[in-house]
Amino acid sequence: MTATTAPLLATPRVMAGTAGAFYVAGGLVAAAVVLGTGPGSGPARAGLAALAAAALLTGVALLRWGRHLPRRAFHGVVLLGTLLVTAAVPLCPTPASALAVTTVYAFVGIDVVFFFGWAQGAGHLVVLLAAAAWALRDREGVTPGVLLALALVCLVIAAVVGLLARAASGADHDGLTGLLNRRGFDQALDRAVAAAGPDGSLAAALVDVDHFKAVNDGDGQGAGDRLLRELAAQLTTALPRDAVLARYGGDEFAVLLPGRCGREALDLVEGLRAGTRTAAFSAGVAHLFPGESGADLVRRADAALHAAKVSGRGRSRLDDVGSAELARDLSEALAAGDVRAWFQPIVVPSTGELVGVEALARWTHPLRGPVPPAEFVPVAETTGLIVEMGAAILTDACRGARTLREAWGRDLLLTVNVSGRELVRDGFAEHVHDVLRATGWPADLLVVEVTESLLDGSTGTALRALEDLRAFGVSVAIDDFGTGYSAFSRLDTLPADYLKLDSGFIAEITTSPRRAGVLQALLSLSHALGLEVVAEGVETLEQADLLTGLGCPLAQGWLFGRAVPPGELAAAGPAGAGPAGDRLAAPRPSLAER
Repeated sequence: MTATTAPLLATPRVMAGTAGAFYVAGGLVAAAVVLGTGPGSGPARAGLAALAAAALLTGVALLRWGRHLPRRAFHGVVLLGTLLVTAAVPLCPTPASALAVTTVYAFVGIDVVFFFGWAQGAGHLVVLLAAAAWALRDREGVTPGVLLALALVCLVIAAVVGLLARAASGADHDGLTGLLNRRGFDQALDRAVAAAGPDGSLAAALVDVDHFKAVNDGDGQGAGDRLLRELAAQLTTALPRDAVLARYGGDEFAVLLPGRCGREALDLVEGLRAGTRTAAFSAGVAHLFPGESGADLVRRADAALHAAKVSGRGRSRLDDVGSAELARDLSEALAAGDVRAWFQPIVVPSTGELVGVEALARWTHPLRGPVPPAEFVPVAETTGLIVEMGAAILTDACRGARTLREAWGRDLLLTVNVSGRELVRDGFAEHVHDVLRATGWPADLLVVEVTESLLDGSTGTALRALEDLRAFGVSVAIDDFGTGYSAFSRLDTLPADYLKLDSGFIAEITTSPRRAGVLQALLSLSHALGLEVVAEGVETLEQADLLTGLGCPLAQGWLFGRAVPPGELAAAGPAGAGPAGDRLAAPRPSLAER
């Protein structure tokens, strides 16, 4: 496909819709003439009525099924329209009605310049004008001047529509190859993701010409342009009809393959690569995970392309099949309610008194057994399943915390992690409020945890969601403080009520006097600002003692208890966390468990 031999906007769906609408409009024009003709007109009136009915039926058929026609079939559609108008004009009872029907030629002319390139369109216009002259040849009052005026009107309309169509499509199409450009591809990607739905199949591939720079440097830019045009034409011919092909930028092409899974798409791209004569290329392929955005799909295809080029070029790679399978299983587990909220105690470090719990996602796979959060949470983030998982964990955590509250007869804090994807969703704060109402968990006992890095890159939508939550009475905690983004000067600007110190920060407080001094200053500043501090990752008695001596109010970590199901924690009682020393006999959890 090139910009000069194919239309820029004429996909089969658009061609069918446009032609169908014009056929219906033309049929209505002819029907109006029939209704204005007296019943004594005899065969001419009947013939005109038959032509009007034929046009209307053809238009309806094109609107309903025309998108399945091959592109070349629309030459016949245009010629049929010309024929119907040409047959209808002589049957009109008066010169005025004949000229009225002749205006339908303008619809055909618009189709011509909209559907075809300039050369093919010019051929159709010549046929159209010749047919119009023949149809009006014996009409009284239709002089050569009238015919010339009619021809000029049709040509001007066709030219203006053609220029406007190409100007409009130029924003979405590449001038060199005639394919969609990156902007056009992104729009097609959004439509394809929406059409695929939660259970649909969609694959994307990025294709990059190997050693393209050598072609430009050695043979000149003209040679490089010819190579890209030829490759675009070969790919267009070889790809399935429902595929979307775009020039993504430079020597890179992007392909959308609706209805195909990753392995099927990889086989198709490998066939393209093997059958392409113009240039060798590398390709990366990925298929859409449930709940994933189009941007994530393309990002993973790009990662696969990078892996293909790093491994030696001239090959195709499928993005992380294992992650795809894990994402599928995770999606099914979420639908079945198999991803649950377990609770890790939050305690007063001096006594081990349990004052709250943090909800942590846990998943037991039916075949693999317990899946480490370090494995499935990144997959959920990448695929967009984190939104569904966050909603499920919030609901399950509120129910579990209510069970603890009723069993123990006293209040406790519940902290739940929230991802950036959740925060920017419309109505997230209202969703949290709805969950609280449905589960009966008090808003003032819920704390949502967000990372400081998330707030650094957050949008106004995310910040407004946090403020809305606080207006509902929900508290906000800054999680992982001390991991590289932290600055004391920012503490008074963060929309937070709690500050959770990262375990990496706590790990050094007993071995680094400077780190202990920083912690003391941080505790003093947080107290002055009204921030409650929670030290995460407390693993030794020495750390607990130092935190107690510095006045740190709250702590959590394997020393006080690992994450367990709510029922197990409820059975242990509110003193189940116990003093720090009572937990030393507990086996140390793995890094994946913490």
